[in-house]
Amino acid sequence: MNFMQPDFVPAYPEIFLLVMVCVVLLADLAWGEKKPYMAYLLSQITLLGCALITFGTSAPGIVYTFSGMFVDDAMADILKMLVYITVATVLVYSRAYISVRGMLSGEFFSLALFATLGMMVMISASHFLTLYLGLELLSLSLYAMVALRRESAAATEAAIKFFVLGALASGFLLYGMSMIYGATGSLNIARVTEVIQGGALNHEVLVVGLVFIVAGISFKLSAAPFHMWAPDVYQGAPTAVVLFIGAAPKLAAFGFVMRLLVEGMGAMVADWQGMLVILAVMSMMIGNLAAIAQTNIKRMLAYSTISHMGFMLLGIIAGNENGYSSSMFYVVVYVLMTLGTFGMIMLLSHEGFEADKLDDFKGLNRRNPWYAFITLLLMFSMAGVPPTVGIYAKLSVLQAVLSAGYIWLAVVAVLFSLIGAFYYLRIVKLMYFDEPETDAPLLPEGDVKLLISANGLAILAFGLFPQTLMALCAYAIQQSI
Repeated sequence: MNFMQPDFVPAYPEIFLLVMVCVVLLADLAWGEKKPYMAYLLSQITLLGCALITFGTSAPGIVYTFSGMFVDDAMADILKMLVYITVATVLVYSRAYISVRGMLSGEFFSLALFATLGMMVMISASHFLTLYLGLELLSLSLYAMVALRRESAAATEAAIKFFVLGALASGFLLYGMSMIYGATGSLNIARVTEVIQGGALNHEVLVVGLVFIVAGISFKLSAAPFHMWAPDVYQGAPTAVVLFIGAAPKLAAFGFVMRLLVEGMGAMVADWQGMLVILAVMSMMIGNLAAIAQTNIKRMLAYSTISHMGFMLLGIIAGNENGYSSSMFYVVVYVLMTLGTFGMIMLLSHEGFEADKLDDFKGLNRRNPWYAFITLLLMFSMAGVPPTVGIYAKLSVLQAVLSAGYIWLAVVAVLFSLIGAFYYLRIVKLMYFDEPETDAPLLPEGDVKLLISANGLAILAFGLFPQTLMALCAYAIQQSI
């Protein structure tokens, strides 16, 4: 039997990353005690190398390899580049935080790189098996990262909850995929699409499988009612790990939704639209209402994430290219806001102190007006206040869902967005109108100071000139769907 030699070029970034993870582990084993920053530097070099390889191997059109299990297209390339930038930013923000807490080790960086590899596989998967392998590689790495502080009971508890509920969601997803396979006779996404479009299938079996798949995806997105893990994990895990969980995996989850629902089950759009409407409304309702009652900022941001994922689903519900590109734009903006917000939390934290309470932001304007201004931009963007980019993210998905005829859904989204503005603006009030609880100066390292300033100003710049980012997202979707 003759086998075709697969084309390895589209997978060069993944192969390079896998090799470099081994290098990071070996370097940490050899020099970790003497040079603890070695693993950090190698990780950043790895991400830079992946970006250069992805850019160098990108080509117009859609390329399949490994017997159609792996795809390289514009959406994959752009999402991967965004993942590299996000993970690199997370590592810069996290370095000082993990250093004083004894987590500056090869384990943290190798797990982060393995999670990045899982995200890359998810983004380029064109087969149910590849999707699942990428998802599990990401999930297992995140479980271990949450439990990395072995002496912390809160982190251990969070990791156990995350693992148990994550295993349940993976079971849902796997069972749904098996039912789709039973109905269509294939695990290849393109082949599944062809069979479903053919029509000679048991529709009830497909719908039941779809229900399980949507449930599994909802857990990974932390969309209600499958959000139970998010508040506990955000509160219990180290802030550096929470930043990682809350940022880059959302880009991969968007790619996962596009590959599985849009490309694979696009012919069943009428079936999954109804499910996503329920998820979106519940996410916006539970996320925004529950966030109001929180005093722990990490827990508040967990509920904020749930509501933002509800908004992101609005674009998917539209079921057209405009809606998908709006959702991608929303996810990118959300990641940018999350990076800055958790970066500020780690900036306020120091050895022996976690800035995880809302009251820790009191009087920040008197302690450091510049960082208070950066936080103001981040909170305004989260709330959707002009001229920050958050307003355009919300408007783009609302416009998409309106064009699809869901007027009532757009009205509901606007109402919950108004409710959500309260708990974001509350932080602005604490920073500018309350007395500080401490006069301790904020002394970030030079690269952190530069990056967090750039992060905040990017929120403003993209708000004033959103066309570039919108056009990039539209291009990614048009060239891939």
